[in-house]
Amino acid sequence: MKCKEATAALLIRVGDAFCRVCFKEYFIHKFRAMLGKNRVIFPKEKVLLAVSGGPASSCMLAQVQEGLSRDAPKKLRFLPGVIYIDEAGVCGRTPEEREKAAVQLENIFRTTGFSYHIVPLEQIFTLPESVLKSVCSREQVGSSYKAAVDQHIRTELTRAHEEPSLEESQDAVARLSLQASTYKPEHTLALEELFSSLKTLTAKQDMLNTLRQHLILHTARIHGYSKVMMGDSCTRLAIKVLTNVSLGRGAALAADTAFSDSRYGDVVMLRPMREYSSKEIGFYNRLFKVQSVFIPGLDTKAADKASIQRLTESFVVKLQADFPSTVSTVYRTSEKLHTACPPQSSTTEPAPKCLLCLCALDTKITGESHHVTSQYIYYDASAFRATLLSKKLSRGPLEEKEHNDAGCCQGKEQACRDDGCCSTSRVPAATDLRNLLCYSCRLTIKDLCTLMISCPKSEFALQTAVESLPPYITSEAEKRQRRAAMKKEIGEFLLEDDE
Repeated sequence: MKCKEATAALLIRVGDAFCRVCFKEYFIHKFRAMLGKNRVIFPKEKVLLAVSGGPASSCMLAQVQEGLSRDAPKKLRFLPGVIYIDEAGVCGRTPEEREKAAVQLENIFRTTGFSYHIVPLEQIFTLPESVLKSVCSREQVGSSYKAAVDQHIRTELTRAHEEPSLEESQDAVARLSLQASTYKPEHTLALEELFSSLKTLTAKQDMLNTLRQHLILHTARIHGYSKVMMGDSCTRLAIKVLTNVSLGRGAALAADTAFSDSRYGDVVMLRPMREYSSKEIGFYNRLFKVQSVFIPGLDTKAADKASIQRLTESFVVKLQADFPSTVSTVYRTSEKLHTACPPQSSTTEPAPKCLLCLCALDTKITGESHHVTSQYIYYDASAFRATLLSKKLSRGPLEEKEHNDAGCCQGKEQACRDDGCCSTSRVPAATDLRNLLCYSCRLTIKDLCTLMISCPKSEFALQTAVESLPPYITSEAEKRQRRAAMKKEIGEFLLEDDE
C-alpha cells in the first residue's frame, strides 16, 4: 500500500498492493506523465481518440474525460474527438447486432460531450488516393511547447466567457453522428468479396488493420485532427512486437510500437496507454465502472493456431501467467528500436514508401530486383535477397521459363515493349503491385492472388485479384507505376547532383 492507511484492494505485482484511492492516483498520474514527458500535443490542438469499445480504448477515453473535467488539478488542454470504425461488414454480424453495438457506443460517446464519428468500414471504397500519400507536417504555433502553453493561457483569459453552451455542443454532436453513419449495400458486398478472397486469417487480420488505419487517417485529415490516440496497451504492444517479426514487418517495428508514429506526416499516431498492462486496465475499469462494449471481431472464438496473430497472443498470455515479467521484457526491448527511415524534407526526394502501410520500403534493392544473380550472395547481403534467391533456385527449368514467358503478348512474334507486353492501359498485375509493397504487405497480396489464380498464366485472374482491392489503392498503384516508368524512360537524359 502506498498510503499505509487504507486496506489494500488489489495487487498488481508482488509487493505492489494498492488501496482504491492510491490506485486511482497512480493510474491517472501515469497517463498524465506519459503525455507530459513527450510534449507532442499542443494546447487547443485537435486530437482524435480511436475507440473500438474494448477495455483499453474505453479506459483511454475515460482518462481523457477525467483530465478535461473541472476537478482536475492540471487540466488537459487539447480538443478531443472520438472515432469508432464499424467492422461488422467483415465479421459476419447481422444488421440487428450491428445497430445494437453502434447504439451502445453512441450512448457512451454522448455522455462524454465530445464530437464523435461512427465510420463503417465500407467507406474504404469511397476514399481518395491522397490517403496513401505522406503530407508535410504542419508547423506549430510558437517556437516551443512552452511558448504554445503561454499563448494558450493568454487566449483563455480573453475568451473566458465565450464557451458554447452544453445544448449547442450536443446538437452539433448529434448532427455529426447522423451524417457519418451511412453506407451503401454494394460496398458491403464488395467488402465481403475482398475478405473472402483472402484464404488465411493471418492475411485477413493484416488487411483489416491496414484498411482501418486508412479510414482513421482520412477522418482525421478531413476534420482537422493533427493527432490520433490509439488504445494499444503494454500487453498488446508486446504481442505486436513478436507478431510483426513473424510477419516480416521488422523494418517497421519501431514505428508500430513507439509512443508517436509520424509516418503520415501531418497526422501523428500516439499510444498513451503503452505503459499499462491489460491487468491494470482491467482492475481500473472494474473498480471505477468504466463502460466498455464487447464487439465480436474477426478472430473471436478462433483457435490458437488459426492465425499468426492469434498464436502469438496465446503464447504471450500463457507465458505471462507463468513468468510475470514476460510482457515487460518484450515491451522494453521494443523501446530500444529506432526507425531506419531518414527524416523527410522539402529539398530532398522523398524515400519510397509502401503502398499500403506507408512505412519505408524494405524491399528496394539496387539493380534489377526481379533478376537475382550471384552478386547478391557476396555483396550487400540481406534476408530479403536471400529469400528471393531461394525462391529462384526452388523453381525448375520449365517453371522458370513459363514464369518469364507469361505476358499478354504470348504467341506473338514481336512485342512493342521491352517487358513483352503490347498493352499500355492494362490493370497492374499482382507481380507489378508487389514491387510497390514492403515484404509483409507483399505476403498479404500474395495470399489474395494465390486464391484468385487458378493457372500461372491466367492474366484475367491476376487482374481480378487486384480489382478486388479498393479503388483508391489500385489508382495510386497505377499512378506510381506510370511515374516510375516515365522516370526510367527519361533517366538517361537527366543530370546527377554531382554533375
